Amino acid sequence: MAEIIPRWEWRTFGARFGAADVVFRAMTPTGIQESDELYLLSGAGDNVKVRDDLMDIKVLKEINADGLEQWTPIMKVGFPIPAADVTKVFEALRQPVPDLAREAYTLDQFREELVAPHQVLRTVNVHKRRVRYVVGGCTSEVTDLVADGMEIRTIAIESEDAAAVIAAVRSVGLGDYVNTSYPRALADLLDGAPQRFAVIDVGTNSIKFHLGERLPDGSWTTLADRSEVTRIGEGLDQSGVIGPEPLERAATAISAMVAEAREHDVRAIAAVGTAGMRMAGNREAVVGAIRERAGVTIEVIPGDEEARLAYVGVTSGIGTGGGSRVVFDTGGGSSQFTFGSGSRVDERFSVNVGAVKYTEQFGLDKVVEPSVLADAKAAIAADLDRLDGRPAPDALVGMGGAVTNITAVSHEMATYDPEVVQGSTLDRAEIDRQIELYRSRDADGRREIIGLQPKRAEVILAGACIVRTVMDKLGQEQMTVSDRGLRHGLLLERFGA
Repeated sequence: MAEIIPRWEWRTFGARFGAADVVFRAMTPTGIQESDELYLLSGAGDNVKVRDDLMDIKVLKEINADGLEQWTPIMKVGFPIPAADVTKVFEALRQPVPDLAREAYTLDQFREELVAPHQVLRTVNVHKRRVRYVVGGCTSEVTDLVADGMEIRTIAIESEDAAAVIAAVRSVGLGDYVNTSYPRALADLLDGAPQRFAVIDVGTNSIKFHLGERLPDGSWTTLADRSEVTRIGEGLDQSGVIGPEPLERAATAISAMVAEAREHDVRAIAAVGTAGMRMAGNREAVVGAIRERAGVTIEVIPGDEEARLAYVGVTSGIGTGGGSRVVFDTGGGSSQFTFGSGSRVDERFSVNVGAVKYTEQFGLDKVVEPSVLADAKAAIAADLDRLDGRPAPDALVGMGGAVTNITAVSHEMATYDPEVVQGSTLDRAEIDRQIELYRSRDADGRREIIGLQPKRAEVILAGACIVRTVMDKLGQEQMTVSDRGLRHGLLLERFGA
C-alpha cells in the first residue's frame, strides 16, 4: 500500500440531525458515490469490511482529548485471500484464529467456512450512498445507509488537522454529538440499541441534568432528571467573575453528569449556560476549564433564547391550551419571561433578577427583620419593572428551582416527586406562608423543613419573594407549576423529531 497520512475522523449516526441537515442541504456537493459493502463485526474489533472485492482493514491508532479517532489502513487485499492475511483479519477482529485448511480463501469460502461457524462474528450487508462536501477545509460526507434492510444516516468529517475537524463539526451544528465508529454504530443498529440523549443546564445557583430516551414513535421517556446546587454565581455580583471554588464545584458536578450520560451510551450531550455564565467576565476561561475537565463544551445562550426554550419545555408538558399565558423561570442569576398564546410566542425577555443577587445584597440566608425583607421586596419589584402595566394573562406558569421547592414544601414532600409537582398550583397565601417560614429561620433551620432541598436553604427566601412579586405584577391569585423547563425544551429542539 502507498504511504497514507492518518486523518483525524469524526462521525455520528442517526435518523435526523436538526440544524446540520439544513446546513448540508444548502451546500453544493463535490461528488456522489454508491457502494455495496460487507462489514465483519466482533463487538471489540477494528474496522473490517469487504468493498470492491477487497478485504479492507483500518485499525484505531489513537483517540485525542476531543474524542477524535485516528484510523490507519493496514490492508487492502483481493480474493482469494491468502491464509496469512486471513490471520491478520482475525487479529484485527480480536478473535482467535481458526484452523486454516486452505492456502487461500475465496469470499464465499471465507464466509461459509470461517465466519458462519463462528460464535461471535457476524456479517452485515451495507449499501451506501455517500454525498461528499468540503467543510472548513475538511473532507465531509453525508451517507444514507441500508444495513441488512435497516436504514440510518451518518455524517462524517475528517482531516489531518484535528483542530480543523472540531471547528468544522461545530460549524455545522453537530458539536453536541458523540463521535461513533462504524463497527459500534452498525452493532447498535442491528441490536436495536436505544437512542439516548443528555442535556445539562448550567444555572447560576444549580446545574440541572436530564437523560432521555427517544422511543420509536417519537415520544420520550426519562432515565434521569436531577439537579446539583453548585452556586457557580457565588460572589459574581460583587466580583464580576466566577471564582475558583464555585468553578470547581460546577466542574465536579458536570463531570459526574457527563460520565453518567456516557455510561448510558448517549448519542449526544448538549450543555448550555445561562445568566451566571452570561454575566461572568471570565466566561471563556470557565468554558475552557469545564471542557478540559468534563469533555463537554458549554454554550452560553442569550436570555431571550433561554426564555424561548423554557416555553417549549413547559408547553410540551402542560399543553398549549387556549388563552394568553405567561411562562416564567426564575433562577439564581436571572428570570426569563415568555408571553404567548397556545404554542405561539409573542414576546420573550430575560432580566437580571435572581435569588443569589438579593440573598447576598440583603443577607437573606439568615433570619431577617421584616423591614429588611420589605427592602428586598422593593428592590425586586423595581428590577421587575418590565412587568408593570401589562394586562393580566389568562394563566401564569412558573418553573425553576425556587418554584419547584416551594411546591415540594407545600406538599410536605420528603422525597421529591416530579409527577406530583408537575401541574400543581400555588396561591398567594401559600407563598406568603412560606416567606414568613423562611424569614424567621436561618439556613440551618430551613434545612429542617420537609420538602426543601438542603442546598437551596440559603437562597429560597429570595426566590420566594421573586415569585410573589411576579404574581403581584401580573395580577394573579394563583399559578401553575411546571417541573419541565429549559432542559426539556433543549432536548426537544436539539434531538426531537
